[in-house]
Amino acid sequence: MTYHRRVSSRPRPEVSLAQRKRQLVSDELTEAALQLLAAKGYDAVTVDEIALSAGVSKRTFFRYFASKEDVVVQFLADMGGDIRAELADRPAAERPSEALRHAVRVPLAACSGHAERALPVVQLILRTPALLARFLERQAQWREDLAAELAARLDRDAESDLYPQLAAGAALTAFHTVLRRWSTSDGAEDPADLIDRAFAMLAPALDQVDQV
Repeated sequence: MTYHRRVSSRPRPEVSLAQRKRQLVSDELTEAALQLLAAKGYDAVTVDEIALSAGVSKRTFFRYFASKEDVVVQFLADMGGDIRAELADRPAAERPSEALRHAVRVPLAACSGHAERALPVVQLILRTPALLARFLERQAQWREDLAAELAARLDRDAESDLYPQLAAGAALTAFHTVLRRWSTSDGAEDPADLIDRAFAMLAPALDQVDQV
């Protein structure tokens, strides 16, 4: 499953033909890799198989990714970028709990909207120790990014103020918990409903921004 990125309301720079071609090859490699990894397991898939499935050479694969693990890392990076971009696009007057809920909903909606292909990939990440470690590593970076965005929205200092880090951490804990519930239920539970329920519990604390 190639991760379906959100469309930002902000103007996008012009992309050259060469850049579009490079993105197309990257997407094809990502699609082939994630489907093979999800179907056969992380340790059972080789770079040769991924390249063959994508219809490119092994050398071409290594022009785009350093390893099969890096394919998954890029998938996760796209998720994190979309969370921050959505938070940046939310109305300035919106309550922090609402802005954060909408932000973490973006990757959850992308996954549940393509559940047949996304669910095996999410399960692969959560069940493979090496990939889970990279996922948690990425989430630590997302927390810093979200805290910085929150601080900018609220005109607070991301370094000295407790609130941005606490709020970002709470939002990402909810995101991770929902993703796990969706995974362990084999897609039976609705991520949108789960994240709404999670934020209903978190909102009273998140919206006490002036008291932190």
